[in-house]
Amino acid sequence: MSDSRYTPLGIYKRLLSLSVRYWPVFIGVAVSSGAFAASDAGFAFLIKQLTEIVAAGDELTEGQEFVKRWLPLGVLLLFVVRGVTNFLSTYGMGWISNRVVKEIRRQVFERYLGLPASYFDRQATGKLLSKLTYDVAQVADSASNTVIVLFKDTLTILFLVLYMLYLSAELSVFVFIVAPFIALIVRFLGTRFRKHNRRIQATVGDITRIGSEALDAHRVVKIFGGQEYEGGRFEAANEQNRRVQMRLLATSAAGNGVTVLVTAFGVAGVIYLISQIDIDVSRVAGFITAMVLLMAPLKRLTNVNATIQRGVAAGESLFRILDEEPERDQGGLDPDTIDGRVEFRSVSFSYNRSEQPVLRDINLKVEPGETIALVGRSGSGKSTLVSLLPRFYDYDSGTILLDDRPLDDYSLEGLRRHISLVSQEVTLFNDTIAANIAYGGLADAGKDDIEAAAAAAHVAEFVADMPDGLDTMVGDRGTLLSGGQRQRISIARALLKNSPVLILDEATSALDTESERHIQAALDKLMQNRTTFVIAHRLSTIESADRIVVMHAGEIVEIGRHEELLASGGAYAALHRLQFSEEGAGSA
Repeated sequence: MSDSRYTPLGIYKRLLSLSVRYWPVFIGVAVSSGAFAASDAGFAFLIKQLTEIVAAGDELTEGQEFVKRWLPLGVLLLFVVRGVTNFLSTYGMGWISNRVVKEIRRQVFERYLGLPASYFDRQATGKLLSKLTYDVAQVADSASNTVIVLFKDTLTILFLVLYMLYLSAELSVFVFIVAPFIALIVRFLGTRFRKHNRRIQATVGDITRIGSEALDAHRVVKIFGGQEYEGGRFEAANEQNRRVQMRLLATSAAGNGVTVLVTAFGVAGVIYLISQIDIDVSRVAGFITAMVLLMAPLKRLTNVNATIQRGVAAGESLFRILDEEPERDQGGLDPDTIDGRVEFRSVSFSYNRSEQPVLRDINLKVEPGETIALVGRSGSGKSTLVSLLPRFYDYDSGTILLDDRPLDDYSLEGLRRHISLVSQEVTLFNDTIAANIAYGGLADAGKDDIEAAAAAAHVAEFVADMPDGLDTMVGDRGTLLSGGQRQRISIARALLKNSPVLILDEATSALDTESERHIQAALDKLMQNRTTFVIAHRLSTIESADRIVVMHAGEIVEIGRHEELLASGGAYAALHRLQFSEEGAGSA
């Protein structure tokens, strides 16, 4: 059974719920649209009056003389009203729709920020970005242009049909014969349009994803000769998008043609009936005028269906994101300070519960201020283990305690405020160096504190050569800086946060030997009196750790100090021998 939230009616109800707060503007739009729609029927009425005057010749009544005198001014006023009301209704509906679209975009982006890490593991960034751009644009079109067309054209058809009934109920019968066929066509086309538009969204997401990947990795593409391969991938997605767009266009064109053909039968029937019945010529003129005016809104309503279904499909896509479960945040504990005592009790975790666990029965107790080094081969679970501490992922079983309280007792903000992270993959934003150091919750930090953190992380050394100093822009993802410079900024950010729990995930991996020596000294100072988890590939950097935890296949296989583990001749000693033999061979 389909979810009623994602039916066309359900989606439009949700869009309407966002619009009701602007009801005064909507009332103005309704009044303006009604006046605009009435102007078509008014024009048909004026044509009827003109026909009566022409037919009367010189034998005009007093009333017809009055109409003849003021008819040009009436036509002029009619089109003035038509122009003003068209502007007011179009602008007003556009104002509402842009407010609604802004609200949807804000909600989607905020939901992105609140979704768990596991959601982003399953989704391509390019596709998520396409929803904020392409999908939102389709909703904007559906919520503005199409709504105003629907509103005005539906009212226009209603006024014209009522006027036609007033002129001749006999001639109007063909309108009611044709109307059900047009309704069936619109309903059939709606299903087809929605199906094609879902496919279009998918292909646009593929185009965005492939383009984003290629642009982000342009150096890899160039050095490994991937231009042809990436060009082929992009062309395949681009061609698929073209094909689906053409199917949509063919459906729209065919629907438009069939609607015109069905309408033509109605017009032919009216013309035949006119020749068979006795009816005043002025009424015929008014009726024919109204019938001709009826064709345009009928055609627009058929065509606008494609845009409506595009908006429905896009709205469904966006609302499904809004309905995703955010990170679980049920704890209320938000202490001002913590000691930094951490304990893992029988913790197991898998990224997908149907797969094999990544961590198995982890038991580890860490005292405040203790430095724990996590070592092991790639895929042993080191990074996954520390990712559980700030609750990027929720473990499947067991318990993690912070200061003897389960992590679930803390609010996410209260927990993460006491944890700093320096990862191997440095994240910088397209802002100044100072803004990247004092990021987010650190934005209120004073200039002296920022400069002190920059100096401690050896950022000041390379900033001194820059004309704008700490106000230098780092570029998109920090591309204007070297890898070592980006890493130092990341370390300065952690130094400024000054939190009691510190996670260093290959924090010196992007530094040269000289820079690493300086940074290691800064890190040693930073780690004093802080609970620190260090993940390091180079074992020489963690020899002074209070304890070294050796992991293999998601399990802890050894714990001890550097000298103890070497003496025991176990897994750590084997890793140590392998690494230093490789380094010796490399230097030779």
